[in-house]
This record gives sequence, structure tokens and C-alpha cells, in this order.
Amino acid sequence: MSVKAILNEKGRNVVTVTPQVTVQQAATFLHDNHIGAVVVVDADDQIVGILTERDVVASIAKYGASCLDKPVSTVMWQNVYCCREEMTVNTLMEMMSKLRARHLPVEREGRLAGIVSIGDVVKYHIRAIENETEQIKAYIAG
Repeated sequence: MSVKAILNEKGRNVVTVTPQVTVQQAATFLHDNHIGAVVVVDADDQIVGILTERDVVASIAKYGASCLDKPVSTVMWQNVYCCREEMTVNTLMEMMSKLRARHLPVEREGRLAGIVSIGDVVKYHIRAIENETEQIKAYIAG
């Protein structure tokens, strides 16, 4: 099981914003797309940051409502941890747990290739366990 398998199943579309977008606009993207993070990219589609729901809440707590008018670049997480398509799901789970990250962009050749959330990983893992269970049942019955 790999990150690539998750992306092949869920798709590779990623909601992105530029660093100049306001926190308010990014929060609207999060809400409208029912997602927990947006990846911040530059004009060359290079990953320069990530903004999560947690970051929005933290910036409101720190700066008050005025943070909503600030550019995303002032509150985004700049040290973005990424994963690769070849990474196994088990390694991905360990990485997410260790980093306490709910979202990891997938990087291929320095460019954004997708994003995986902890929900995607759990969903894929449950489906794999269910498939294994069915195979065992078929083997026993067969």
C-alpha cells in the first residue's frame, strides 16, 4: 500500500492559494471546499507553505479579527513536511503521527502532486483490512 494508491483512489486535486491571499479568503476556501488545509504555492507551483484550520484559529487568538485581512504568508506554516507517492501507508502514518500533521502535501520532482489527510489514510487502511478479511473468509469457505 502506497501514497500513490491513495491518490489514485481519491484524486489528485488540491485546493491551493497564493501567499498574497488573505486569511479571510483562505478560510472561505476551506469552508466552501469542506477541507482542513490549503497548500500555498508560488507562481511556479512550488510549495511555499500550508494553511490549516488550526492556523486560522491560532492567528485569530494571537491577532484578533484583524488577522483576517492579513496575507496568508504571515500566518501559514512555512516549514512544510511533504511525502512522496512511493511512501508506504505505514510509513505515512508514522510520519503523520510523529509530526502531529493532519495533512501532508505529496511532492513529485519538487512540485505538488496531491495531498493526503489523516482521514484519507484511515479510510484507505480500513478498506485494506476489510479486503483482507474478505479474502480470508473466501479462503476458509473455499
